[in-house]
Amino acid sequence: MKSLFITGTDTDVGKTYVTAGLSVTLRKMGIDVGVMKPFAAGTAQKKGFKSEDVEILSNAAQITDPENLVNPQFFKIAASPYTAWKKLKTKPKIQTILSSFKKLSKLHDIILVEGMGGVMTPILKNYFITDLIKEMKIPTIIVTRTKVGTVNHTVMTVKMCQKYKIPIRGIIINNFDNGYPVKQLTSDLENVTGIKVLGSIPFLKDLSDTSLHKTFKKNIDLKPLLK
Repeated sequence: MKSLFITGTDTDVGKTYVTAGLSVTLRKMGIDVGVMKPFAAGTAQKKGFKSEDVEILSNAAQITDPENLVNPQFFKIAASPYTAWKKLKTKPKIQTILSSFKKLSKLHDIILVEGMGGVMTPILKNYFITDLIKEMKIPTIIVTRTKVGTVNHTVMTVKMCQKYKIPIRGIIINNFDNGYPVKQLTSDLENVTGIKVLGSIPFLKDLSDTSLHKTFKKNIDLKPLLK
């Protein structure tokens, strides 16, 4: 079973929600799931993990791995690693991230790695999220949304993954916008990209284990993820 990189067509498309849902669902199938968010950014929490996203993922997977492995680098401003580097003078630690990923991979059956922004979010001037996925040597899942314009963003994301020769296990639609009907969007995305849509998930206020497990088990085809 290979680890998976959960990327998105943009920021705020629900990557954390999807990663958490997959973590809970796989864990309840008896799979030892680890999680990782290489880069996190924003205002640090006063208690627990600096990043709220990292806390959500760790709770979903019920792991006790050290924060410096799960989230090797945290930036105190909401920005790409490249922008944070320029503003904070803190260079992204790519080798540390790759080393942390290898360590986590030895501790769990599968690691779900949540990216930052979209696949072309810059880490260095000529090094993007796509380069990081490529170096990790793992396939990706693309999270998209139903908002008008999503076909364009999804096609571009697929094309960039294909350019970098990153295997795509499928697309998950996060249905929290008013826009395309899911059935039509699913058909259009599969016809245009040739990539299977694994399913769509509704907006959830309740992110408990029970709620996430029920929703993902019902709505997502997990078979392509278990290869």
